[in-house]
Amino acid sequence: MSGGERADARRRWSLGPPGGAAWSFPWSSGSPGEAAEELVAGLLSAALEARRRLDEGEFRRCVKVLAQGQGLRQAVDRALLDALNRQVTHAWHGGWQPADVVRLAGRRLEARHVRLVTDAVAAEMRAYAAATVDDRWLDQLEAIGATVWWGRDEEYLRENGDRTAMVACALRVIHLLATLPPLERLCPVPGTARRTPGSRGGAVDERMLARVRALLAKAESTEFEAEAETFTAAAQALMARHSIDAALLASGAAGPDGAGRPEGRRLGVDAPYEGPKAMLLDVIASANHCRSVWSRHFGFATVLGFPADLAAVEVLFTSLLVQATTAMRVTGSRRDGSGRSRTRSFRQSFLAAYAQRIGERLEEAAGQAVREAAADAGRDLLPVLAAREQAVEAKVEEIFPTLTMIGAGAVSNREGWISGRAAADRAVLDVRGKIAEGGR
Repeated sequence: MSGGERADARRRWSLGPPGGAAWSFPWSSGSPGEAAEELVAGLLSAALEARRRLDEGEFRRCVKVLAQGQGLRQAVDRALLDALNRQVTHAWHGGWQPADVVRLAGRRLEARHVRLVTDAVAAEMRAYAAATVDDRWLDQLEAIGATVWWGRDEEYLRENGDRTAMVACALRVIHLLATLPPLERLCPVPGTARRTPGSRGGAVDERMLARVRALLAKAESTEFEAEAETFTAAAQALMARHSIDAALLASGAAGPDGAGRPEGRRLGVDAPYEGPKAMLLDVIASANHCRSVWSRHFGFATVLGFPADLAAVEVLFTSLLVQATTAMRVTGSRRDGSGRSRTRSFRQSFLAAYAQRIGERLEEAAGQAVREAAADAGRDLLPVLAAREQAVEAKVEEIFPTLTMIGAGAVSNREGWISGRAAADRAVLDVRGKIAEGGR
């Protein structure tokens, strides 16, 4: 078949035959396998172009030919698997990480697509030796459940008796991956990291994090707001003291890299009320010597700081978000005098006020920890902490040379604002006993 004949055939298939009959393709030159691969490649290209143009009718016609064409099954499966693998690899080199890809699939597509993305990630990761994969990558793979559960790769396409739906699902995922814009690279891509097998992030004190998680678990489980706030403040004070100890240890280390280097991690900021949630993450990051940069379009924020501080920000943000959401929902729905719903504006204002007040209280707890640590150490800690904050600022400028300041959303509900501050303000700040209790 000549190039002109192939192009003409692709045009006919994109329109599809009348009556929904099965497609059968005569192979006039070369082996059937080679010709099928060429034809499938053309159909895949046409389907992805249709997705780009938002031409759903043309996309569905291409999918139908790929799914029902006689003699194309094996070629289609191989092409889909190869495209998924190549696009996942491309995403890594574009700065994307496993959790980022899965999160975006959840925002843009459906649960079926998320499962396929997760399996495609697991399949692609088989190409790398464990010693060449960064610890942060391994943690994300575990968190999203990216494991190889199948025997043959065709199984993870999950045809499940509906081949047309499977092909459409795979093509939508391939299109999503193929159109990902580049992101800031936060850690080495798989295959380039260099670490000792069995060693996992010595910069983070897992015992300290266990104590913090214990305190936050108590904050989440109690029915009393004041007690929850006290446990949260205790967790912040413990993390602040740990950060100070790490800074002192690093400042005494020899060599140009004795103080280590700031890193970055991305945390999800999901709808609804993304603005106040991003604000909450920002104040938590600030209290823990980190910086947060919100990427609203992708549903995440990039937090930059030293490893131990980043871990503290992540666990505290998760817990405080749970507490804030719980407190907000307890207040119920709201309506104005005319019976119109005011729930959304109330909750938007509630979370914004909550975030602001939480930021104030965390700064108080962190400042108290600095004063107590300075008294214990008998030295001025400000130069040590300032040097680390300067290193974080330099990292922000390196990764995000052009930042745009945006608002977190309008606050238009006075009742919500007052309620939000009140929910964050009912706390006893005598936290020393609670810190000891959290370590038991």
